[in-house]
Amino acid sequence: MKEPSRIGDRSTSDVVVRLRTHEGRDDWFYCHSLILIEKSKYFADRLSEDWPTCQILDSRNCVEVYCEESDFDHHVNFLRLLYVVIDGSLEDIWHGVKNALGILRVAVELECAQIVSACANYLEAMPWEEAEEDEILKIIPGMGSKAQPILARVQPVNPTAVLRIFLSAIKFATSSPPSAMNDLKTSAQEQLEYMLTEDDDAPLLTADQEVKFEVKECVKRLFTRFTNMLEALLCGPVESAYEKGKMQSFQSYLSDLSWAFQILNKLEIMKEFVNSWVGASDKIVLVVEQASSVAEIIETKSKVIEVAAKVLEAIGYGNVILPTAKRLHMVKVWLPFVRITKPLIDSATTNSKDAPELKIDGELWQSLESTFVSMVLTLPIRRPGRDFDRMVRE
Repeated sequence: MKEPSRIGDRSTSDVVVRLRTHEGRDDWFYCHSLILIEKSKYFADRLSEDWPTCQILDSRNCVEVYCEESDFDHHVNFLRLLYVVIDGSLEDIWHGVKNALGILRVAVELECAQIVSACANYLEAMPWEEAEEDEILKIIPGMGSKAQPILARVQPVNPTAVLRIFLSAIKFATSSPPSAMNDLKTSAQEQLEYMLTEDDDAPLLTADQEVKFEVKECVKRLFTRFTNMLEALLCGPVESAYEKGKMQSFQSYLSDLSWAFQILNKLEIMKEFVNSWVGASDKIVLVVEQASSVAEIIETKSKVIEVAAKVLEAIGYGNVILPTAKRLHMVKVWLPFVRITKPLIDSATTNSKDAPELKIDGELWQSLESTFVSMVLTLPIRRPGRDFDRMVRE
């Protein structure tokens, strides 16, 4: 059985590929015309009878290939790959995106469809760094149909498709699915935050009036379900209101409302949410104050504080403008609640080894203090002095 040809086998080669750089580098590679002609249209043309001048070197046909010094190793790797059976299962032969890009550039130049296709498949499946993506955008557009899978990753997203995904996700993220689907709901919420986040690039989604309207409607439905639960808890027997399942559901609503407020804040459409929270404040406080100080109730109170702090901050710093009566009402409801709840939560987190999830960042308490001071300063009452400051800090 005839052994397969190997690059560099001088005894069986009939072609020399002379790889040269403009800086004077000059290396010879003993190759085989059958392989070069089969794999590369460039070499097929150079070794055909139609090519007018084919040099003879070391008693063999010689094909000179000029390249930049920076691309020399990529040309060498390309020649070696001509001797490899590429069937899609040799991902490790590319040695990373940067090297694959260099080989791809050579394969395009020397017209080897098999290596171009294999490189394209590899690059389409691999993560890219920013510099690599810039290089891809220089090389890929000239490759024709084989480039489409790669270009699909760098082409602008379809705004209609993004909007459709967003609207479906916001409906699910503000729904109340069975607890078994909570992980999916959390994932949807994270994806929505990402779609609205601005960093070095523009956000995936343009927050136009349609987006804002749908978000407000979804959050409004979420808040309606929350207030319905408040009513049910207040109307039923006190003992049954604080059963484990009901408290977990109540906490789930609070977590969703906290997340929804962040989305509304990003879109600058918090006013309806704030007004709804103001209207429900008495009932929220009544629900949690009727409970005993068991760990689960303390956890519920901490989640209530989390949402209330965001609403109070929006009011206190003028992000949402409310009339005097509502601002005064919020101070009267939430300042006593915070003063009573803070030592409870601090005590629970200090004394219990199993309560890290109850811990509230000290900055939140400081923020609440500043918020209450700011709100009181806007009220038409006697200017608060040291007594008020001491009351807040306590």
